[in-house]
Parts: sequence; structure tokens; C-alpha cells
Amino acid sequence: MYGLWKPRVLGAWRVPATGPAILAVNHSHNIDGPMVMGVAPRPVHFLIKKEAFVGPLDPFLTGIGQLKVDRHSTDRTAITRALGVLAAGGVLGIFPEGTRGEGDFAALRAGLAYFAVRSGAPVVPVAVLGSSDRRGRLIRGLPPLRHRVDVVFGDPFEAGDGSGRRTRGALDEATERIRKQLTAHLENARRLTGR
Repeated sequence: MYGLWKPRVLGAWRVPATGPAILAVNHSHNIDGPMVMGVAPRPVHFLIKKEAFVGPLDPFLTGIGQLKVDRHSTDRTAITRALGVLAAGGVLGIFPEGTRGEGDFAALRAGLAYFAVRSGAPVVPVAVLGSSDRRGRLIRGLPPLRHRVDVVFGDPFEAGDGSGRRTRGALDEATERIRKQLTAHLENARRLTGR
């Protein structure tokens, strides 16, 4: 990432040095996940749509510990593997909106709340800003080479209410808590970076 673009990383020290953690990353461009993987202080295992695991990318993504997920059904294998990452004290990366969009955390899916409540792992909000500002001249689908991309890590927080409940209501409440935290982090990151 540092060879192609100019990442400016702020707050990486906020990622817990040990133990399970979930990075909740906004998603407005294809390079957001690889950018976070490249600059995070710990290895990150992202849940990535199964459609990305094609050709030579399949063994590569699998080899670097990324997790294939079917977004159109309840993918029990992906859920088990993601919980396994957290149980082993690893870092799980999730795009809580489920797909690329505006990257504003406006429409969260329940998956992040499920993993956070089930595992008890803290959620670290991550804002990637600048990845979708401009298109490159050489490769239109990527930001221009040497373009600055800001990656801002926020303070970890607990998504659950501390009761240990895993009911539908508890997950809905956790999703709302997460949405508020992520939205506040994104606003703060924009102020901090001037984007």
C-alpha cells in the first residue's frame, strides 16, 4: 500500500495489542480492505464476498487468511471460521454495511453485532477516507498513484450491554449502539483529516 499510495494512518495504537478485536471498516472503494490490511498493526482476517475468490485470487486470499462468505444466505462455515479467528485471539475485519456504498455507515447489517455480542470482542471503528475521491489515469478503477488515503482508527468499544443476552432484541440494540459509535467516529475522522 505504501508503494502505490500515500497512506496516512492515525490512531493505529488504539487497536488492542493482544486478544480478539473486530475492525469495523467503512467501505466506499475496492482498496479499502487491502489498505486496512496493509496498515493495521496486527494481521486482519476480513470477511470477503465469495465472488472475489476467483482464479489466482482464491488461493492468494485464502493463503493470507481471508474468509470467504456467501452474502446471500446464512453461511455457517464463514460464521464458524470468523468466530474461530476471534476465539484464537485474532482480529476480524468486517464491512458492517455488507457491500460497497457511500461508506457512511448509514445502513448496517446485523452481522457485526452478532460477532461482537457472541464473542465479547471489542469493536474498533475504522474510517478509510480518500480512496474514492478521484480515479487514476492509468487504472480507472483505482485511486491515482501516490494519492493520499487516510485510515483513522477509533477507540475500541463494547457492542453488547454487558448482560450476555443474544436475543434478537439484544442484537438490534447492539446494532444501534454500533451505528451511533461508527457514525460519530466517521464524523470525527472527517474533521481530523479535513475530508
